[in-house]
Amino acid sequence: MSINKFNSEGYYDPTAFEAMSAVEKEEKALRAFRPIVYICSPYAGDVPANVENARKYSRFAVDAGYIPIAPHLLFPQFLNDTNPKERQLGLFFGNALMSKCSEVWVFGEHISEGMAAEIKRAKWKNYRLRYFSEDFKEVHNVCNN
Repeated sequence: MSINKFNSEGYYDPTAFEAMSAVEKEEKALRAFRPIVYICSPYAGDVPANVENARKYSRFAVDAGYIPIAPHLLFPQFLNDTNPKERQLGLFFGNALMSKCSEVWVFGEHISEGMAAEIKRAKWKNYRLRYFSEDFKEVHNVCNN
């Protein structure tokens, strides 16, 4: 949108120009805003397939206008998931990141032990939980144990 400093009659109109500039700036900021979402999906088990799925889920979030946080894509890069102390450290780090997110998105029908802990924490902290099938369909009839 191009804002002119002159009104429709050709007179200089700084008040209208400033008001319309402020509206345009606010609209631009709203278009740029992307909430952060926590991606909750399996890691253990078939790690290569689960990592690939987490990448797809993260891309889905990006395409939907969100910033995804998928700790199970980040922390295994430098923490050993088979070491119980390092696994707990990774879960702790994930919890810290979850607190910065506006929503927690749970993917798939299989809930792993790590996912169950994340879901439990999200419920305890009253974070907004959304559930999705593996093919990115939102599921509304989920048992809330």
